[in-house]
Amino acid sequence: MQIRVVKRRYFVNKHVEMVQIALLAMQRHSWEQGVAMQAFYELGKMDIVVAMAKEAVYRSLPDGRVATIGVTDAITDSCSVGEALIAAAQETKDKDLLEGAEKLLNWALYQAPKNQEGVLYHLLDRSEFWVDSMYMLPPYLAAAGYYEEALINIKGYFNALYDEKTHTMHHMWDDHKKEYVREAHWGVGNGWALAGLARVIDLLPETYEQDKKDLIAKAKELLDGVLSYKRKDGLFHDIIDDESTFVETNLSQMVAYTIYRGVYSNWLSKEYVTQAENLRTAVLDKVDKFGLVQGVCGAPTFDKAGVAPEGQAFFLLMEAAAARYK
Repeated sequence: MQIRVVKRRYFVNKHVEMVQIALLAMQRHSWEQGVAMQAFYELGKMDIVVAMAKEAVYRSLPDGRVATIGVTDAITDSCSVGEALIAAAQETKDKDLLEGAEKLLNWALYQAPKNQEGVLYHLLDRSEFWVDSMYMLPPYLAAAGYYEEALINIKGYFNALYDEKTHTMHHMWDDHKKEYVREAHWGVGNGWALAGLARVIDLLPETYEQDKKDLIAKAKELLDGVLSYKRKDGLFHDIIDDESTFVETNLSQMVAYTIYRGVYSNWLSKEYVTQAENLRTAVLDKVDKFGLVQGVCGAPTFDKAGVAPEGQAFFLLMEAAAARYK
């Protein structure tokens, strides 16, 4: 398990400083700790990443799942911590972090419930795939060097949940019953899918050229589908094709993150940057005086506009990606 620790300069502006302080003040479940750690990792703030990794490992279950508070039936959520945890362990050579990283990998590869094709389920007691898992698991497996397993999972989720008619993602699929548990085109779920695809594309080595091309084609098709539902104000509805649902902020920053990352890595055309700038402008207007990104799909129930750790984290990811591009 090897990952190149990325040394980046700190991206500092007023919004970033305020948003990161507000994020660190929030209580966090495993996936929220994971996306927050990834945000600080991509900002280059390894001191914070290491501190958060220590806490994530401290909150481990015996089976190896890290950062577990409250929600104990999630299979892939803990894996969102993975890339940043590996980086922290390798930078510090800390015994607890190294052991925690190995146990989490053992969980993901050998213990976690999965279907016959090797695609991990989202919850312990159900044979369900959730679009959320496209971000939580495959980038971690790719970062750990398990490229085949990363591809099996990200393609498995995509094939089960992608809607050919709308070119967007459904939310939940029961792989045993072969039916949707939640057919809705959830905005943040589409954001998880885009960000997960972007990270896996960047993490695959050049020897996986054809697989990279396949994922790039999927990412572009999904990106275009999602962008077709963008409102004039640069935001989206919570269910992107249902205008009766609330207007939501987080998908805009998730899409902007994907675009900036894709253009910087040369698998997206620079023509998309205009879209990213429009989305980013809309998001910047949503940061309040306390550094809270308002109007995201709100924790803890995610059924109304509010604030959430993942909304804070994706603001930071968006800003880090924008700064690298510029």
